[in-house]
Amino acid sequence: IGGATGMVGDPSGKSAERNLLDEAALQHNIQSQQKQLAKFLNFNSGENAAQLVNNYDWMKNFSFLEFLREVGKYLTISYMMAKDSVQTRMEKGISFTEFSYQLLQGYDFYYLWKNNNVMLQMGGSDQWGNITTGNELIRRKGSGEAYAICTPLIKKADGTKFGKTEGGNIWLDPKRTSPYRFYQFWLNASDADAETYIKIFTLFERANIEDLITRHRAEPHLRLLQKELAKDITTRVHSEEDYHNAVAASDILFGKATQADFEKLSDELLLDVLEGVPQFVVDKTIFSTGIGFADLLTEKSNILASKGEYKRAMQENSLSLNKEKVGDAEKIITADLLINGKYLLIQRGKKNYFLIIAQ
Repeated sequence: IGGATGMVGDPSGKSAERNLLDEAALQHNIQSQQKQLAKFLNFNSGENAAQLVNNYDWMKNFSFLEFLREVGKYLTISYMMAKDSVQTRMEKGISFTEFSYQLLQGYDFYYLWKNNNVMLQMGGSDQWGNITTGNELIRRKGSGEAYAICTPLIKKADGTKFGKTEGGNIWLDPKRTSPYRFYQFWLNASDADAETYIKIFTLFERANIEDLITRHRAEPHLRLLQKELAKDITTRVHSEEDYHNAVAASDILFGKATQADFEKLSDELLLDVLEGVPQFVVDKTIFSTGIGFADLLTEKSNILASKGEYKRAMQENSLSLNKEKVGDAEKIITADLLINGKYLLIQRGKKNYFLIIAQ
């Protein structure tokens, strides 16, 4: 983990200088990342246990003069200038700090090669220049040999960067992207993207993946690829329970459901599922004696503009309460209809949802 390099910044793939983090922010990030990595790497398996190291530990006592002597003299300016990550920044300008970044990452590789027997560094294609600087330093300074593997940056079928949506990035942290939203991201992937993602993000065997793709292409409306992708990665990143909760929540919102189904959802999950749905807060006491459905939608919440609009909606049979059609224009809404004692889900037509919150 780059506790030291995080204080400097990396020009790779960027058109502007990145914000530099202070030590407190870096320590928080390191602790959070280790917790996330523990879901994918085993840190307690004896001799084969994963090791997490922080380059701040070997850089913190490195004086500037020592760095020039131990690292700087082995690489020429022309070699450093030839890197694409530097060339793309020359016209707009690049600070000496970011220009020197490749030396820091290069020394990391050298240090780990020398002290931890690390022979291979892997990264995205934007890291090629930084990684090969390490190879070069190992060759020149250590008279040794090491290797690099880079993979193309993941992009969507339309050419945009992976993970960029209208709502921003998707995160591994459930506080940043809930398991339900995480599940929905993969479930809503296009067919072309799903074929790519299932090869990258799952641990399925090649024969299994090819079979899934073949079956999906035969019946794309079933979204088999998306469902298998969403199931595998949501379970591994979060848990099997979170996956089942996400499926149940999706079925409730997009399929048939009863109030009993809604009662199975926690307040947190319910509000997460209904994120973005217009919300209206009403006084909870109005339900103790009951209130007319018409009055609730027009006077108390303004979901409908007028009693006339309510009458038209009833004639169209387009109003639902908690996913159940309301055919009685004189229907009275009482407290027993509140989901978890505080919510009512109103639906006008197929796509227009509204949430009433009783407080």
